[in-house]
Amino acid sequence: FLYGLLFTDTTLSGEIGTKKKVKRLLSFQRYFHASRLLRGIVPQASLYLLDEDYLGQARHMLSKVGMWDFDIFLFDRLTNGNSLVTLLCHLFNVHGLIHHFQLDMVTLHRFLVMVQEDYHSQNPYHNAVHAADVTQAMHCYLREPKLANFLTPSDIMLGLLAAAAHDVDHPGVNQPFLIKTKHHLASLYQNVSVLENHHWRSTIGMLRESRLLAHLPKEVTQDIEQQLGSLILATDINRQNEFLIRLKSHLDNQDLRLEDAQDRHFMLQIALKCADICNPCRLWDLSKQWSERVCEEFYRQGDLEQKFELEISPLCNQQKDTIPSIQIGFMTYIVEPLFERWAQFTGDTPLSENMLNHLRRNKAKWRSLLHKQHSSSRSNDHSGQVTGSQEQTLNEEETP
Repeated sequence: FLYGLLFTDTTLSGEIGTKKKVKRLLSFQRYFHASRLLRGIVPQASLYLLDEDYLGQARHMLSKVGMWDFDIFLFDRLTNGNSLVTLLCHLFNVHGLIHHFQLDMVTLHRFLVMVQEDYHSQNPYHNAVHAADVTQAMHCYLREPKLANFLTPSDIMLGLLAAAAHDVDHPGVNQPFLIKTKHHLASLYQNVSVLENHHWRSTIGMLRESRLLAHLPKEVTQDIEQQLGSLILATDINRQNEFLIRLKSHLDNQDLRLEDAQDRHFMLQIALKCADICNPCRLWDLSKQWSERVCEEFYRQGDLEQKFELEISPLCNQQKDTIPSIQIGFMTYIVEPLFERWAQFTGDTPLSENMLNHLRRNKAKWRSLLHKQHSSSRSNDHSGQVTGSQEQTLNEEETP
């Protein structure tokens, strides 16, 4: 009940809704939109209602969809909030997946709208724009020669679908929050990869509901569903070391055989993990926007925890956890180790070098901003000296 109470529409304005307003479970939006779509009702925010000038600009951007400086925020504005649908339709065409799998374009569009609308637009970070950003990054990684030379159409479709749906129906809070509020999903998945399991199962539900793959043999669709699950579950950050250790072993032993489906699938898992956390490797302006968005989502969770007298989760205390300190820790312990191994796998391609260069420059900028924050806090001390409690806080911030 507590979880439902927290996520009524009035929560964002700081109010608590009544019991009557607390009726939407996590997946209600999906069933609502799916039923509308299957009755043939066109979504209100349709791509085809856009001004021709905007469509022209969006098409021009799609011609450069393989470029690392692709601005997903601009693309989302040009497509009137339909970045995920528009991007996936284009990429399915580019990779020849529609022809290869004999997909029906209307059914594909309906399925993608279901996915896009199942993301929560009120989430600052885990929304459809993030999904589109991850999908665009995945497209770039699928074109890396070391991987591209071995990929089958099935691999490509799985990679793109997993990227698009990897955070579908994300509630804007993390797994520990679901566990300590005793949410039904935490019980359902026994506190293990709770969100990732939900993203996967929701995706399977939409695939079956849309009948996008209904014309394929049953054994093929079952295999696709299982592999989608394996890919999406790999994005659980709690499994980071597991994948890093395995990747390091493969690279050190030089025993990756991409002719084998199992090894290709493992590298698709790594590619999706990279795409999911690639924000620090983007241009500063884009990276900074994503950093601010994810921290805003953290802080909202922290505010809810404080309001309901729950222990505030790590990184969610706006008074203590600053954006620069959060980002520096994230880059140091999560992003750098993964992308250095990815560069080792790809063979230091221009894309990998570009990403690592952005990562180093962005980290330096966050360090500079953190230093300015510390200098400002010192100058604001009335005595002109850093007090013991202030010094402790600064030391804590420097150790993410």
